[in-house]
Amino acid sequence: MAETRVTNTKLIFGFFVVLYVSISFTFGADTISPNQIIRYNDTIVSPQEIFELGFFSPGNSMNHYVAIWYKKRAYRTVVWVANRDAPLVLTSGELTLTIEGVLVLRDAPKGNVVWNSTSKTSVRNPIGQLLDTGNFIIYKEGGNYINQENFIWQSFDFPTDTLLSGMNYGRNFVTGIDRHFTSWKSYDDPASGNFSYGIDIRGYPQVIIWNGPKIWFRGGPWNGLGYTGNPNNRQSQMYNFTFVINQKEIYSQFNLINTSALMRVVLQPNGRVERLLWDDNKQKWNVFLAPEVDQCDEYNSCGTNGMCNIDNSPVCECLKRFEPRSADSSQGCRRTIPLDCGPGEGFNKYSNLKLPDTRWSWYNQTMTLVECEKMCKSNCSCSAYTNSNVSGAGSGCLLWFGDLADIRTFGKDGDTLYIRVAASELDPVENRNRSSALGNKESSSIGIRVRVMVPIAFVVLVILISVCLFYRFNRKKQHQQGTQKNVIEPDPESTSDHEDLELPLFGLSTLLKATNNFSTDNKLGEGGYGPVYKGVLEDGKEIAVKRLAKTSTQGLLEFKNEVISISKLQHRNLVKLLGYCAEATEKMLVYEYMPNKSLDFFIFDKTQSELIDWPARYHIINGIARGLVYIHQDSRLRIIHRDLKASNILLDKNMNPKISDFGTARSFGGNQIEANTNRVVGTYGYMAPEYARDGVFSIKSDVYSFGVMILEIISGEKNRGFSHKEHYNDLMGHAWGLHNEGRSLELVAKCLGESIIVSQVLRTIHVGLLCVQRRPEDRPNMTSVILMLGSEGKLPSPKEPGFYVGEGLQDTSLSYGKSSNNELTISMLDGR
Repeated sequence: MAETRVTNTKLIFGFFVVLYVSISFTFGADTISPNQIIRYNDTIVSPQEIFELGFFSPGNSMNHYVAIWYKKRAYRTVVWVANRDAPLVLTSGELTLTIEGVLVLRDAPKGNVVWNSTSKTSVRNPIGQLLDTGNFIIYKEGGNYINQENFIWQSFDFPTDTLLSGMNYGRNFVTGIDRHFTSWKSYDDPASGNFSYGIDIRGYPQVIIWNGPKIWFRGGPWNGLGYTGNPNNRQSQMYNFTFVINQKEIYSQFNLINTSALMRVVLQPNGRVERLLWDDNKQKWNVFLAPEVDQCDEYNSCGTNGMCNIDNSPVCECLKRFEPRSADSSQGCRRTIPLDCGPGEGFNKYSNLKLPDTRWSWYNQTMTLVECEKMCKSNCSCSAYTNSNVSGAGSGCLLWFGDLADIRTFGKDGDTLYIRVAASELDPVENRNRSSALGNKESSSIGIRVRVMVPIAFVVLVILISVCLFYRFNRKKQHQQGTQKNVIEPDPESTSDHEDLELPLFGLSTLLKATNNFSTDNKLGEGGYGPVYKGVLEDGKEIAVKRLAKTSTQGLLEFKNEVISISKLQHRNLVKLLGYCAEATEKMLVYEYMPNKSLDFFIFDKTQSELIDWPARYHIINGIARGLVYIHQDSRLRIIHRDLKASNILLDKNMNPKISDFGTARSFGGNQIEANTNRVVGTYGYMAPEYARDGVFSIKSDVYSFGVMILEIISGEKNRGFSHKEHYNDLMGHAWGLHNEGRSLELVAKCLGESIIVSQVLRTIHVGLLCVQRRPEDRPNMTSVILMLGSEGKLPSPKEPGFYVGEGLQDTSLSYGKSSNNELTISMLDGR
């Protein structure tokens, strides 16, 4: 009997030990192993019992979700939801970790996968762990999981509506992950709501809240202290901010100084962003900080070049030196005196502002404010500048181009902006103050040098004038004798006279050295003009050298024409011509180097196309459009490119598009917008029908080519050679047919996946179809195109596109004449 009692005691003790271990593992462990199942009443808890992961049902909802919440609080505060858009209707869900390291949620009765943590990397012996930061990670067993680079998946990469301390939001260019927050649909429904919060990386990165596709609130760019649109949300005794911008990633985060405090930032279902702090005594969350939303927080409420001042009535007014476009200043403002890029233009200082929308800006983080002003002044399209970082003495450069949008005033703590104005509108007091910022010592020394050097300057001036007169006389004499070799003459078809150009003339020896004697290793590509090589000058500057091939169908005429057309154009979306070489039999053009090659390299290659998502493509489309507005309307001469195509759009290191290859361009003077030629040049598939057929070209010819590119960028298909297997239409006819049937999304390249914004894509396709309409008078101009792309108004219905071969259009076939050797660029066509 004694032995029996001992045995029973051991059995009972063993049972309780097993039960205790089972309970502690199921309900207290912070990890999950492969094939372990977490069911409805099971949870895992972080090591310090701060967070808990399991199943929950919000409010009065009957749906069930896997979530992470704060443990040991009066009520469950959820910070992350896994299956927010795929709820379970029964309590039979099962969460497991597969042997490949994927977290899977199944509906047990049916076995259907409801949600999973997709990962591009798989590992052996994976472990899932809930950390005290609120982050759930999956890593290799035995690995150093503290190093984030060893994660194969983490919940922090896929936030819902809550930002926690140490949690990043922004874009990782290595992994392609874009971390942004999306509100709950309602307080009882964690499904994705209307509002999203994140960093827009177009131009200088800035924080934006979207209501669907529309900007709801723009927090603005980071200025070193905080976000310019929310000056009250700066560093605090409770927390500090981190903002990182480099080639690998752009992100922002906040970190608690007192790690024992509990703080979270929540994007509420109504679009309001609240910073909440836990009150342990009252057992509730208190609002620590929330922006006071007013009329001036509505995006661009006063229109372009307008300024919102909440202390005024009405709140809208124009920036100084601007006037209302209409009787209502809320419709935006225009300059009282238009800019003409004259040498006397300067900048007026504006203080305590929310900086304008930076989606069409340029930045450099190392330049000084003086260098920034020079950079802006040297670019005729630059409209404003400031420091990108205002901490300390200030640093970095931020430039704006064109109109300025979404500006408001703050009573204090706002930012400073320098806006370009005509010479007659410069504020003398402010400019004197800016000059005095150099320091009294430097100013006085400048004054001494000026007084000493006036007599010397007079003598030097006389000498310079004499040298210039001698040089001009000698140059004229050489030209008359026919011995001058480096004068660039105008296009014989040009409607305008051109003065001699003063571009830098590169020596042949310099370019031979820079390109390693035009080594094949340095060859970037080849077009109808000839090969293009990468080069490095002695000062380390990278260049691209376009060398006229002896067999090229584009000859000296195109060489001269490109120099004339682009030499004086300065715009961020045009490739910059640095100089030329015309020595012996060589004819070469020297350009700024574009490290990301051309647009066609990305959109038509199955592998490379996955590297540019929809936001990047939309940014490229808008950039090309702005470049066309400049050459069609804003430059000193109206220029028609005549050979716009994907291979002539180059991409810089930030994937900003730049229009290149102006060899076939034509310039107009005055109000001329159309011309006729017997020498039709261009590329089949991009040429407008009236140009290919009759030799009539205009700005609407470029609009047509732009529309073709829109459809190519969205679809990833080349218009030339595209033929649908069902109806044999070209790309434009196919897109038009899908549009008429309400199926335009079928045109979108599959590689764009979930990166697309549906309304934005549909609108862009619609605009593309308006651009490729058969009749030029039906096509919009490029200014209208930009407005249509950025607005939400109703668009006109597109008519039949050019060269469409479907029913109802039977007269668009063309008979072509001689084409170039590369079978792409047409150098001579005869209209029938």
